[in-house]
Amino acid sequence: MDIDTALSALPSLRTTVESYGLLAKKSLGQNFLLNSNITDKIVALSLSSQGIKDFAQSHVFEVGPGPGGLTRSILKNCPQKMTVIELDDRFIKIMQDIQNKLGDMFEIVNADALQYDFTYEEDIKKHIISNLPYNISVPLLTKWLYDIGKYQSLTLMFQKEVAERIIAPIKSKDYGRLSILAQLQSKITRLYDLNPECFTPAPKVWSTVLLFEPLDTPLSKEEIAAVEKITAQAFSMRRKMIRQSLKNYANLEYTCKNIGITPQMRPEEITPTQFLTLSKELCK
Repeated sequence: MDIDTALSALPSLRTTVESYGLLAKKSLGQNFLLNSNITDKIVALSLSSQGIKDFAQSHVFEVGPGPGGLTRSILKNCPQKMTVIELDDRFIKIMQDIQNKLGDMFEIVNADALQYDFTYEEDIKKHIISNLPYNISVPLLTKWLYDIGKYQSLTLMFQKEVAERIIAPIKSKDYGRLSILAQLQSKITRLYDLNPECFTPAPKVWSTVLLFEPLDTPLSKEEIAAVEKITAQAFSMRRKMIRQSLKNYANLEYTCKNIGITPQMRPEEITPTQFLTLSKELCK
């Protein structure tokens, strides 16, 4: 059965949710997107921003598909393979209903996405698209940033305040460790802001969809680990000069002079590239 025929044979999302008696679990950070116009728009914006028309010759991963709203919108765009990673057993049957119509091209993994290895070698491009569970969005992003070169793109939804931290420029209140890691590894495009009424149940916060595309030469795992270590120390004393937060590094003053910064600077005044150079020198 082709994808369009399979999707047209499925009941509506609301019918599916009601028939299975499913409610979102706050403990798992769940908020469902049941409006296909919105999920279709998210996928369309991701594709157009990447300059591609669909997911042909690609493997698309989705974390936390829930009742499958975003799943259906992804499938409309013809992935060669799709894998959904779902921890909540209640939604596996819904995913199996889709799998029964699509066969082996649709894979279901009943597991914790934080423990799942997305980086295994394949001959086709990999994309991740997800309305991320709020409570694991930052750990998941950090995990993927370490291996960003393995993916063609990440299209991810966050709480708006988390998205603001990711894209924050220097000298702003939101700029920090997460901003630096993400900006050193990827080109980031803000695709879409969603108000709480788009979701069932409605959360108390707005959400934002970001597109991450790997830079031509992403950092190695060792380099990104060093940046993460230095920025964690620097921003643990955000209002302090780095001569205080990084005082345990004997070569701090010499290194700062070499890269054009001073020990009197606060971490929010230092660019991602400067933090990279700083970490390379201090973590030798």
